[in-house]
Amino acid sequence: MTAFVGATLDQTYTSADLTGANSGKAPGIGDIYVSHDNKTYRFVQYNSGAGAVAAVAGNAVGFYAPAGVSAGATNVVSSDNSDTVGACAGVLVGAPGNGEYGWIQTRGVCTLNLALTAGADGNAIYMNAAGTDGALTVMSAVTQATAGAAIDASAKIVYLNCPT
Repeated sequence: MTAFVGATLDQTYTSADLTGANSGKAPGIGDIYVSHDNKTYRFVQYNSGAGAVAAVAGNAVGFYAPAGVSAGATNVVSSDNSDTVGACAGVLVGAPGNGEYGWIQTRGVCTLNLALTAGADGNAIYMNAAGTDGALTVMSAVTQATAGAAIDASAKIVYLNCPT
């Protein structure tokens, strides 16, 4: 893990940006960045999944697990809910292409791109593996992995508390 000051959080990177002559000029996979306002971000690889779901800034991503079966990947994420284990990894800050790299927000106040599929202010939220790709919804069972809580559900403002 690298410690550094400042990060261009919406920038995306290709494999070539992370290797060879460019290595050391880009974040490393799994790097953590904590901003001045105490929001936490992690540098990950995006996989569009079997449904070829494009990355969209503000959409939720889960830990990549082809057909819902985890191979232990914690630094590869997808907005294709059917190719995740249903545990929210965070929310995309930029829009990396399939196989590219970028930052996800994992903790702190965040505005989502998609509206919550149900619920009200204060409700706990999670990523439904069978739900809308890239969306979060209100928890209905204690067995669901929480992603945080809705602060202002109608404005799509949430507090994220995803695994880092």
